[in-house]
Amino acid sequence: MSFNYKYTVLIAALGLTACTQSNDDLYSFIDETKSKHLGSVQPLPTFEPYKNFAYSAAEFRDPFEPAFEAETGETATANTSGLRPNENRPKEPLENYPLDTLRMVGNLVQHENTWGLVKDPNNVVHRIQTGNYVGQNEGQVTAVTEKQIDILEIIPDGLGGYIERTASLAIGSK
Repeated sequence: MSFNYKYTVLIAALGLTACTQSNDDLYSFIDETKSKHLGSVQPLPTFEPYKNFAYSAAEFRDPFEPAFEAETGETATANTSGLRPNENRPKEPLENYPLDTLRMVGNLVQHENTWGLVKDPNNVVHRIQTGNYVGQNEGQVTAVTEKQIDILEIIPDGLGGYIERTASLAIGSK
């Protein structure tokens, strides 16, 4: 038993002496690493001081006032002629499409009645006559002939009012 005890004490003593040995190589590695990685902080950027800007627009027209018309010397005002779209009437199927997407494909005549045949973007053919509405600008059909359908639209004039504009759908055109 004493033999095993002696070897155990000897191994423990050698282990402890190994832990107490100098760590010079570790300290030299740390010092070398610290000397290689010297950081530097960039200086703060310098900013120019703010310069005030005086904006004088007294000589310009107020953009929120009506425009002045040079020809007449009067200010442009909204068209108050009373022309307005009828918002109470029921919408017709061809009012869902812009006029440039509708195409006249023919006409139909029976006794004294003439109908225009109009194809919508979904390739559905509709039969319309004078008085029907087409397009998205309150376009009312005013005449149907063999070659075209005449339409009178009510469009905004940009000044809060409305104006009338004529348009047409010619046969075969898109």
